[in-house]
Amino acid sequence: MKSNNNLKIILIVLLGFGIYYILFSNFTPIKAVLDKITRQGLISYILTYFITGIPIFIGTYMIDRTTGIFKSLGLSAGILTATGLGILFTLPMFTGGLLFFRFDQQIDAENLIAGTIVAGFAEELYFRGFLFGQLFRKTNLGFIPSVLFGALIFASGHLYQSKDLSELTGIFTITFFGAVFFAWLYAEWNYNLWVPILTHTLMNLSWYLFEVNDSALGDVRANVFRALTIITAITFTIAHKRRKNQKLAIHRQTLWLKKKYDL
Repeated sequence: MKSNNNLKIILIVLLGFGIYYILFSNFTPIKAVLDKITRQGLISYILTYFITGIPIFIGTYMIDRTTGIFKSLGLSAGILTATGLGILFTLPMFTGGLLFFRFDQQIDAENLIAGTIVAGFAEELYFRGFLFGQLFRKTNLGFIPSVLFGALIFASGHLYQSKDLSELTGIFTITFFGAVFFAWLYAEWNYNLWVPILTHTLMNLSWYLFEVNDSALGDVRANVFRALTIITAITFTIAHKRRKNQKLAIHRQTLWLKKKYDL
């Protein structure tokens, strides 16, 4: 019975995400149509993300009709705690920005909101809350198979930022492991999706506020502070769970296949 349910959920997740991705590949023309209706770029941008995400919401409902879509995706958990954690985790990036980079004097408010709040929220909701979260929480798939597909797609989606092979390799590597990191945060903070959302958003914000780099790659100094942010998040998370005598969600027995999982 469990194996049949496993297969059903995996198929729903892959189908739902596949339809979403096809719609998302048409993001620009969909937004262009909405621009004519709303005459406001940011509103069209938000609506386009929502429209492309409809298959995600339907898939979440089909997987678990009793829990509720928001709770299933991790949006019903504490946002205040997540805000504090996001600020704590990203302090190294903001500190590094203030110390070593110039403040960007040409920031566009709409682009700032779109590239930080909207993109951070949508990417975590669709990639971590649905694609990773439903596979890892609702099936017996372990962390590695649950996160691998989404991390590959997430990293590939950032390759438009350059045409240089070495830079492309760097962008792919950084965004791939970024996807793994956000998925790990999501699982370890009891599937509170606001933790990776706000951490991701604030990391993006530091990139926008300071003249770091036009792509996700950045220079050596920027990546040192990004690495410090990741180290801070991992160290604090592990220390917090040890203080609370809580077992890590990601460990040897949950890497490939799990014996216990939510039905």
